[in-house]
Amino acid sequence: MNAPATNHLKALYGLKFNPFGPDVPDDALLCSPRVDDFGWRLEHGVAAEGGFALVNGGVGSGKSTTLRLLVSRLERQRDLSVAILQRPQSGVADFYREMGELFGVPLKPHNRWAGFRSLRDKWMAHIEGSLTRPVLLVDEAQEMHHQVLAELRLLTQTRFDSRSILAVVLAGDERLLARLGTPELLPLASRIRSRLVLDVATPADLRACLVHRMTSAGNAKLMTNELLDALCEHALGNHRALVVMADELLAHAARHEREVLDEKLYFEVFDPSRATPASEPKSRAASDRRRRR
Repeated sequence: MNAPATNHLKALYGLKFNPFGPDVPDDALLCSPRVDDFGWRLEHGVAAEGGFALVNGGVGSGKSTTLRLLVSRLERQRDLSVAILQRPQSGVADFYREMGELFGVPLKPHNRWAGFRSLRDKWMAHIEGSLTRPVLLVDEAQEMHHQVLAELRLLTQTRFDSRSILAVVLAGDERLLARLGTPELLPLASRIRSRLVLDVATPADLRACLVHRMTSAGNAKLMTNELLDALCEHALGNHRALVVMADELLAHAARHEREVLDEKLYFEVFDPSRATPASEPKSRAASDRRRRR
């Protein structure tokens, strides 16, 4: 939503921000116990010692949200330098250029060895001088080229695989798992130390997500219990579908200045054929009264 629409929401429903928008504050994102446990393992294992971690789940299962929560958690640690790879689909040359920008290494990689050596020398000097470790997070990692993934594996290891100088968190769907199972990437797959599998969410999980977002935005009672039940049932365990539907309902309600976001609103927006019959008895009763007159 644009700024005027967001301001209208704030005034109409007492919200500090749109709880279902893509740019909600990090504290409006619900951290489940499983994600919290994975974050602890990452913080005290892979991030502290180097190596690979994997977040895997289907489309809309919450991988990007999980990465946001992990970044927020890791950035609070003074001994970590956190970076996010923006273009996972890049080739090797562009990959090294982006890595150089992320970690402050002026690279002009005319060949792989130049960039490889520059990054490793920078990281090792930084680790030994400041005890700060680099951590790289990659969303949509299934888009990465085999060669780039192989380069990442080589970048992390030193001293004949006895020491890791880079921590990498890969997040991707089932295509990433399939690629990690290929002969070319089995050496990387064998080095994954921590995993988080994001399954289909339960209705209770989805409801907790909505309630947490609404509470963080300043109006825990924005939706009725019946509407919450309807949304959680029809989202089919998908966090992205849930938030998209909730955002559409809120926009519709705000446009028509509906005071209450209820189950009737749901049917008006997503299933008008079920919303119409509810008003028919009143229409028939009015017609009967006119005929009697």
